[in-house]
Amino acid sequence: MISRHAHQTDGGGTCLDPLKALRTPSDPPCDVYLTGTVFLDIIFTGLGSAPVRGTESWARGMGSSPGGVANMATALARLGLHTSLAAAFGDDHYGEYCWDALEQGEGIDLSLSRTVPGWHSPVTVSMAYEGERTMVSHGHEAPPPEPAPDCPPPSRAAIASLTPGGDEWVAQAARKGARVFADCGWDDTGRWDPADLADLRHCEAFLPNAEEAMRYTRTDCPRAAAHALTEHVPLAVVTLGAEGAYAVDGATGESAQVPAIAVEALDPTGAGDVFVAGYVTGTLAGWPLADRLAFAGLTAALSVQEFGGSLSAPGWSEIAAWWQRVQALADQDPAALRRYTFLDDLLPAPVRPWPLRRAVPTIGFRSPA
Repeated sequence: MISRHAHQTDGGGTCLDPLKALRTPSDPPCDVYLTGTVFLDIIFTGLGSAPVRGTESWARGMGSSPGGVANMATALARLGLHTSLAAAFGDDHYGEYCWDALEQGEGIDLSLSRTVPGWHSPVTVSMAYEGERTMVSHGHEAPPPEPAPDCPPPSRAAIASLTPGGDEWVAQAARKGARVFADCGWDDTGRWDPADLADLRHCEAFLPNAEEAMRYTRTDCPRAAAHALTEHVPLAVVTLGAEGAYAVDGATGESAQVPAIAVEALDPTGAGDVFVAGYVTGTLAGWPLADRLAFAGLTAALSVQEFGGSLSAPGWSEIAAWWQRVQALADQDPAALRRYTFLDDLLPAPVRPWPLRRAVPTIGFRSPA
């Protein structure tokens, strides 16, 4: 197991295009398309325990950032993928802040997004303690979306969060040649109806966590659940928490499991989104299955050591700094290190900083008079 002390971050990023060798003039301008709800996330960390009714708790850390689907969009953009996001934004200060943070701060294409007059931005307050988190959200239903001229746009890939009844855009994206990757949310109804996975017929891969996979397949083992899911989708990837991740390719029979990197988790918000972003990046770059799993797990492990969802998504500088640091530690398991030697052909040397300020505790500072 690789040491938990291996992560260092320089607070910046490194410009690297993982698809550079594959790009051609005929490629679509968009690498990954996704759609969903953007929240303003306010994150409190450093709580010694869960808040107690009737008392006031003080957190040692705080951050604010775009959340919801913005977590995955940011993670993709920081890994060098041209990302297009279609979402509704409130016309309040929160919505303006989220739009600017994504478009100007992260370089995400928001041409298919819109600002909704009179609509309040959804807000989530997340409290991280004891390696877990508790969230409270509030929002008003957005008006029906206006038809977009080219939505979904032509893209290399699209990421869908499966919903009961399906989404027509998923089938449209597949018909346009996009490789569709899917995840899912927790089923509050408790039905876990496999019929809700109907859109998987348009997808290349499905990436649930272990509990979700077992509930949908009525199995009691995450690996058995992964194999059962290949009846619905060509490739199933099941995240196993502290045990890493397991994947099986139903077409070839290939399977792979990569252990997790031991870290001291500050805030797990958005870790699943970062995992999906890392996996999609490796897939589009044509990496072997085990390398894709290892890279996805690494990006997720780096993210939980910082607070926030989009705030903590690592860029190439954080990945390079981690790899440089972990190789310098004397007590590392050589076999564990070999699992990540594929990074040697990817990472720039020396690390070139990208001056992007990420983790700020407030919505924004006033400009000096």
